[in-house]
Amino acid sequence: MMQRAILVAALVACGAALAGVPAALAQGLPTSRTELAYSYAPLVKKVSPAVVNIYTTTTARAPRRLPFPFPGMPVPPQAGERVQNSLGSGVLVKSDGLIVTNAHVVKGAEEVRVVLADRREFEAKILTQDERYDLALLRIDVAGEKFPFLEMRDSDSIEVGDVVLAIGNPFGLNQTVTSGIVSAVARSAGGINDSNFFLQTDAAINPGNSGGALVSLDGRLIGINTAIYSQTGGSVGIGFATPSNIVARMVTLGEQGGRIVRPWLGASMQRVTPDLAAGFGLARPAGLVVKEVFADGPGAAAGLKRNDVIVALRDQLIDDEASLRFRLSTLQVDETVPVRVVRAGKEVTIHLKLAAPPEIPARERSALDGRQPLSGATVVNMSPAVAEEMGLAEWRPGVAVVEVKPGAYAGRFVRPGDMILATNGQDVKSVEELKKRIAAGISSVSIGREGMVSTVQFR
Repeated sequence: MMQRAILVAALVACGAALAGVPAALAQGLPTSRTELAYSYAPLVKKVSPAVVNIYTTTTARAPRRLPFPFPGMPVPPQAGERVQNSLGSGVLVKSDGLIVTNAHVVKGAEEVRVVLADRREFEAKILTQDERYDLALLRIDVAGEKFPFLEMRDSDSIEVGDVVLAIGNPFGLNQTVTSGIVSAVARSAGGINDSNFFLQTDAAINPGNSGGALVSLDGRLIGINTAIYSQTGGSVGIGFATPSNIVARMVTLGEQGGRIVRPWLGASMQRVTPDLAAGFGLARPAGLVVKEVFADGPGAAAGLKRNDVIVALRDQLIDDEASLRFRLSTLQVDETVPVRVVRAGKEVTIHLKLAAPPEIPARERSALDGRQPLSGATVVNMSPAVAEEMGLAEWRPGVAVVEVKPGAYAGRFVRPGDMILATNGQDVKSVEELKKRIAAGISSVSIGREGMVSTVQFR
């Protein structure tokens, strides 16, 4: 009897406590979809019509090896040809049918087909593609029809922890939506594209998602899904998206038939290490130390000095070379920007007018041949313009490798992007000088690659 009395008392107390609770909570489970507190369905309905599936067709041509090639035996025209199909995703960014995707999605494509969310299919024309930033622009045009599209949001307004949706075509599964958060907003991931600067997310991204949309909860585009980190080929929660600020620049220039040209500061720099930070009196090891200011360059005109530490460009913090490349890629030539530098322990602001990287000296593009170690390599004189095209943060005079023939002897030890620094222990400063050295005979070559120098000896 006593236990029953306690139970009744407890039920009465619970009833009294629930008396002041809203009815929806007191009922426990929601009775309709409108009572469900969290659902992305309205957002997905708004943005998914602007995300498209992209199918490409490429004919791979390779000579067929016949087992018994008799003399005069006819070979059918299609011999050695096979059709390759690939898939990816894209995003409509204008109502006139302009689509943004990754350059690697349409690379080498002979035919591009776009399938909208409503299953309509169109042939698409490639307007432009920039492999350095892994972006491409496509166009579908149907008698002036207006298509649904996504507006872009300033990717600098995104913060770590913001909820995002990824929409694309993974493994050919049309219109797949995944959710996650922004894991990092300034992730440097080398080897993916020229800017090496990405939004990182744990929203599931898989093969086929490339070129798809990463959207914020206000329904705007914040990035183009570009790559994943994975040891298996599937999603492990580390995906990278090209920020919308780069995408917007590509859209503006690409429609005009141009390409993204990263402005030139006219200075060489190096990353701030912990030792350098202590020496310069910095609170943390971040920023770039100016090693040299080139005469007649934008930096010299603005008053930039050797040993200045660049810490911010237009109020955006500069932590390393990747962040500087990204910030410059979003700016226009002839634009004047405030640059914050630490000079002699004090922070000052200079106003720097950006300039296009000059092609001085001239390239003198030369294909090297003959019986010598660099045979099969194509080289040019290094200049700020060449450095920009190669995705380098800085440049120095010398000779750069821009191409190596498949199977060439030079391919054993050099690759595009390398610098030929010296031969036989003597510095090489121009293509003309290199060709003279080759003619005289070379026994060693010093090669610069990603900040490292190696020397190859020949006998």
